[in-house]
Amino acid sequence: MNPVDRKLLVGLIGAGIQRSLTPAMQEEEARHHGLRLHYQLIDLDLVAGSPMPLPGLLAAARVMGFAGLNITFPCKQAVVPLLDELSPEARAIGAVNTVLLRDGRLVGHNTDGSGWAWGFRRALPGADLGCVVLLGAGGAGSAIAHAALHLGVAQLRLVDTDPGRADALAEALNARHPGRVVAVADPAQALAGATGLIHATPTGMAEPGLPVAAALLRRALWVSEIVYFPIETELLRAARALGCATADGGTMAVGQAVGTFRLFTGLEADAARIERHFLRLLHDRCGADGNA
Repeated sequence: MNPVDRKLLVGLIGAGIQRSLTPAMQEEEARHHGLRLHYQLIDLDLVAGSPMPLPGLLAAARVMGFAGLNITFPCKQAVVPLLDELSPEARAIGAVNTVLLRDGRLVGHNTDGSGWAWGFRRALPGADLGCVVLLGAGGAGSAIAHAALHLGVAQLRLVDTDPGRADALAEALNARHPGRVVAVADPAQALAGATGLIHATPTGMAEPGLPVAAALLRRALWVSEIVYFPIETELLRAARALGCATADGGTMAVGQAVGTFRLFTGLEADAARIERHFLRLLHDRCGADGNA
């Protein structure tokens, strides 16, 4: 980044994003670096509630001088064919959550997997990676699947409400990691003998309740959650009641923030400072227990 250019305009495109903590986290970290960074929320729920306006929004971002965009549900996969270039990670995953605008070109990146891995290593060091169940094969789930395999997961079992989507992701992953991924339709069958569970669906945030029956959890299973509104989901509450080791969705949120800040600004964020600010924001918005 040019040191004389101390202002950045960025945006967040997605549906139901009014409660996102990403803008406040990034703006505050930028302030510590002497930058003025403004995040514009572009909420599709206020327009059409679908990725349909994406081409127009991307064209407008070029004209208005945006430095970058964060992309979230339901646009992470829909945005891919609209971009000029993809990072190797985004190309492998088939989904994008960060777009950089450089010299008029739109370059797609993905920090979902790296953000999850960053938080997972800190929250669950030494976790048994022998057999892991991943709930959700969408944009975030795909990114996390790639990251989990790179971390050393020996067998990854994919479960999705759309079995065809899980099958397609398993096939794509096995092309790079032969024999290590299987799609399983029944959550009970998938969790039998598993050592860990990663939850990558909106259940617990957009949809109340548990993504799997509490009876399927057991003490020996570690649980990694990506939802952070609320910070203690029903899944985490049930897992902790059994004595499971857990990682809440805040660990991924902080990891993503660190990676996104680097992409947007070219600067290294202070991860501990971002985490402190994230926890303050949660407290202020949701109360001491982090529940909405």
